Amino acid sequence: MEYNLDRLKEGMKDFSVTLTEEQCMQFMQYYEMLVEKNKVMNLTAITEFDEVIEKHFIDSVSLAKEYDLTKKCKILDMGTGAGFPGIPLKIAFPELDITLADSLNKRILFLQEVIDALQLKNIRAIHSRAEELAADKNHRESYDLCVSRAVANLSTLSEYCIPFVKVGGKFISYKSGECDEEVSAAKRAIAVLGGKLSDVKKFSIGESGRAFVIIDKVKPTPKQYPRKAGTPSKNPL
Repeated sequence: MEYNLDRLKEGMKDFSVTLTEEQCMQFMQYYEMLVEKNKVMNLTAITEFDEVIEKHFIDSVSLAKEYDLTKKCKILDMGTGAGFPGIPLKIAFPELDITLADSLNKRILFLQEVIDALQLKNIRAIHSRAEELAADKNHRESYDLCVSRAVANLSTLSEYCIPFVKVGGKFISYKSGECDEEVSAAKRAIAVLGGKLSDVKKFSIGESGRAFVIIDKVKPTPKQYPRKAGTPSKNPL
């Protein structure tokens, strides 16, 4: 099928990314796999081509506005779901080292299919809950950057994500533009977990108001965090 890729190419140029033909093909193949798999499992409510381009692909890569993705760095995408933002970031910046983590194995199996089909290197998909993965010394405090587009409040997300970031690294949460109250409510949790709120950068993609909540990791996360499964969401710090 023929697709009009102008919106994708123009959107990427906003972040100083010029896509090669191969990268465009990878995005299209990912789109087709996503829509096909979505017929049998719930991956995304957004399936129309132009909407996926803007609300998933461009939105995912918009991280390049606030973080230098051209430098060598190790990234964890926690609660990756259908692979956002990790897979678009990997396509746009092939040199990144990315780990995708999700608690639902069906999603991980789909993401492994995508990784294989697109022949992506230096990226892996792990089936695990954050609480379990954070107990693994190979993952705890070993990432330069943790990102999440997961739909959870920032206090809960901070408990799931900050433990994976090394001191000196960052946790960046993708949020809607209306996040001030949520950010304010999360300040205590961020501090308890060894983080420090650095900035909230608001911008728009098309008609959608977006924000990056940028948290610096300033000291090690106490060993008791994250708490046992379910607790961070039921009883946020």
